[in-house]
Amino acid sequence: MNLSGKSVAAALRFWKIEPEQALLVHDELDLPPGTARLKFDGGHGGQNGLRDTIRLLGHGRFHRLRIGIGHPGHKDRVVGWVLGKPGKDDDILIGRAIDDAIDVLPLVVNGDVNEAMKRLHTSKP
Repeated sequence: MNLSGKSVAAALRFWKIEPEQALLVHDELDLPPGTARLKFDGGHGGQNGLRDTIRLLGHGRFHRLRIGIGHPGHKDRVVGWVLGKPGKDDDILIGRAIDDAIDVLPLVVNGDVNEAMKRLHTSKP
């Protein structure tokens, strides 16, 4: 089990940040490599780090930056997929998704999450 919720909760307390003001970045099996999505609120969707964070915070009301890593095709291969190194093509796509997300972070920091979502979620040519 991923116990990252302990670190998230401690950081929020230390920096006196409300969860609703936080942005958590995580891998997302349900998005193809090369996809980045912003989201606010919700459940853990099977993501163990989010599961632990929600358990410790008592809710899921925080911003998420979801970076797609794709799915290996069978549930028995998920752990190795998540913990393993992506293939060359997927690695390039994941890197591009991270770059796209970095480009919109100033909007998020300045409170214009809707514009950040619009830009990030719009298909690139």
